[in-house]
Amino acid sequence: QVQLVESGGGSVQNGGSLKLSCVVSGHTSTSLCVGWFRQAPGEEREGVAAIFTESGTTYTAGDLKGRFTISQDNAKNAVYLQMNRAQFDDSAMYYCAARLLGCGIREDFQYWGQGTQVTVSS
Repeated sequence: QVQLVESGGGSVQNGGSLKLSCVVSGHTSTSLCVGWFRQAPGEEREGVAAIFTESGTTYTAGDLKGRFTISQDNAKNAVYLQMNRAQFDDSAMYYCAARLLGCGIREDFQYWGQGTQVTVSS
């Protein structure tokens, strides 16, 4: 059973930066796709970015490229999401998720963390 624990959420000023962390455990496969998703109140969940842990290949939503960067530290079993130049509409609950086969932000993910809240303030 894959388990994911997010951290690093909180308040960030408009235009500021924030780095979210996701620690992944309980898996034996090196071919894991880990993604970040977000959902604001009243909105549909949207994929932000994903990374295939074996190759490091990343996938990022087109409109978020340049501000959001996904990365990994295999030694720590961690995947990170760096947010730069934060905007008010980046405020949302951010979730880390994993799937075993295939990778991309439009895939169905089987394993989900509890989420970490990000609020962009003025």
